[in-house]
Amino acid sequence: PFRRASMDELLRTHANVSLEELRDSDTCFKKAAELKLGITAQTTTVAHAIDKIVDVTVLPHLEQPTFMTDYPIELSPLAKRQESNPNLTYRFEFFVCGSEIANAFSELNDPDDQRSRFEAQQAQKDLDDEAHPIDEDFVNALEHGMPPTGGIGIGIDRLVMLLSGQQSIRD
Repeated sequence: PFRRASMDELLRTHANVSLEELRDSDTCFKKAAELKLGITAQTTTVAHAIDKIVDVTVLPHLEQPTFMTDYPIELSPLAKRQESNPNLTYRFEFFVCGSEIANAFSELNDPDDQRSRFEAQQAQKDLDDEAHPIDEDFVNALEHGMPPTGGIGIGIDRLVMLLSGQQSIRD
């Protein structure tokens, strides 16, 4: 019964910009500067900037339980592309009181697509300390076949934070 909204819908509502507009580097970093995020194209990736823009413009408005859907491939390197829009993935995150409680997606099982995403991350590893190295064993396993797979991660630490009213895991 909880609200479901795409990342694009939430960005349009709370940041006055579309996800597609943010995928353009110039527009993305102009918005980041407008929000005084202290990041530039020389210091981080568009994916990281989109994530930060969502953090400051959208998350504070997700007080009521909300499923944010339709994440861009740049933020979801292991998630399967949507058939209707290959720039988006089959992924959602569940938020309560502005905090992420769960993350879930359909696992990417196309070895060629996975390799190209690993390569794209490696091309930006100087700007992204979270860039995943090319995992040849994983790609090789995908080449042998992987059935449709999905998963969900629910952070018990996040649930405890919510129940105890804490803003920090350390607290």
